[in-house]
Amino acid sequence: MTQPKSLKQLSKFLGYILGYSPYEFGLIPDSDGFVKIKELLKAVCEEDGWRHVRWNHIREIMITETHPPIEVQENRIRSVCRENLPQRIRAQYPPKLLYTCVRNRAYSFVLEKGISPGGHPQIILSSRNEMAERIGKRIDPSPVLVTVNVLKSAESGVVFYQGGDSIYLCDFIPAGCFSGPPLPKRKKETGKPEIPQPPKVMKIPGSFIIDLNTEKVQTKDLKQKSRRKIIAWKEDLRKAKRQKQKFRSG
Repeated sequence: MTQPKSLKQLSKFLGYILGYSPYEFGLIPDSDGFVKIKELLKAVCEEDGWRHVRWNHIREIMITETHPPIEVQENRIRSVCRENLPQRIRAQYPPKLLYTCVRNRAYSFVLEKGISPGGHPQIILSSRNEMAERIGKRIDPSPVLVTVNVLKSAESGVVFYQGGDSIYLCDFIPAGCFSGPPLPKRKKETGKPEIPQPPKVMKIPGSFIIDLNTEKVQTKDLKQKSRRKIIAWKEDLRKAKRQKQKFRSG
């Protein structure tokens, strides 16, 4: 396992990223050379030996070094020396295919409406799908990788700009100019069928409504009571006969 680097090494590393090769790490500086601090930290922590880096380390560099290679303004950071920053230019000969990632939950909408910039002023694409996935995972743990047809996009009016060796930018990609995995099929609902309930009887004041179910129960009870009375009467009659026979025999 790679050991964490020292604060002095981190200072030099940040100076290289922000002053020489931000595109190599999937970072897009604005016109003044700034990138968001949280985006820089995500990119740095993806590198072996730098996964421990937090905002406190950057602040310590700013405090302890006499001439730190970086400067901070609010939530943005940039290199003090920016003469070697690659310029963003219009791509003359972009590759036939470029890759970018979209949020998983927005994929169905993107397929229908096209790709728009997310948290950046422009869409970030790469000629390498590994880099596109690396950038995509900074905004979504499970992003959807899509493949952009550059020629078809250009025919639809899309203008591509190049930043560094493998990073490209554009403002919008129309639907039909890119491809991706099929949408997952929706599972059919398999809930238990509802048992129909008998309709409720509305009771109107001053009215009498016969409940057939109740009437059946009451009729059954009356029949059972009548049977019990008949059986009891027969038993009493038998007892009277037996007593009469005993009296005669005595």
